[in-house]
Amino acid sequence: MSQIRQFAVIGLGRFGTSLASTLEKLGHEVLALDKDESKVQKYSDSFTHVIQGDSTDESVLKAIGIRNFDCVIIAIGGDLQDNVMTTLLVKELGIKYVVAKAQNHLHGRMLEKIGADRVVYPEREMGQRVAHSLVSTTILDFIELSPEISILEITAPAKVINKTLLEANLRAKYRINVLAIKRNNKIIATPMANDMILEKDILIVMGDNKDIHELENQ
Repeated sequence: MSQIRQFAVIGLGRFGTSLASTLEKLGHEVLALDKDESKVQKYSDSFTHVIQGDSTDESVLKAIGIRNFDCVIIAIGGDLQDNVMTTLLVKELGIKYVVAKAQNHLHGRMLEKIGADRVVYPEREMGQRVAHSLVSTTILDFIELSPEISILEITAPAKVINKTLLEANLRAKYRINVLAIKRNNKIIATPMANDMILEKDILIVMGDNKDIHELENQ
């Protein structure tokens, strides 16, 4: 079962709010920080804690207890200098895992050089996908069809390995449909009931988000 973790999201633009909202829905504690008072007021009831403050001020980061968070996401978009300075500061303060949003490849290389553990490019990665990948070691990709229903790529859970789809019976047990199986860079489309699930297989599944996470946490 994935452990409840604490996240700090710095920057409440479109990417930051999408990511923070998804983390909240997945049951994780989120502190959101932005220096824009209007954004703080707008999202004051949306996340566990919403605080106004300048993330380039080390005293502000210390005051909010930034060292207590398992992961800090730098989602600042418009101000490159604030983005870089905040990334540098949180790494210097000892945050184990820092995710930083980059505007382009050159910016991303800079963030990597100053210690960002992961660099994301919002034009390529939606906040929702990043959030899911941060809290799960088995979810490899994520497409939300509706607020309740998603298509995900997941590493085959240990409990179904070396079983046929019929034996695994995911549809009856978890109300999850297996759309395809990825194996050694090949895709088995519309797999049959007697197709075996092997170790290192990746299952492309569709179902209710709650049911998928129940399977993942078994």
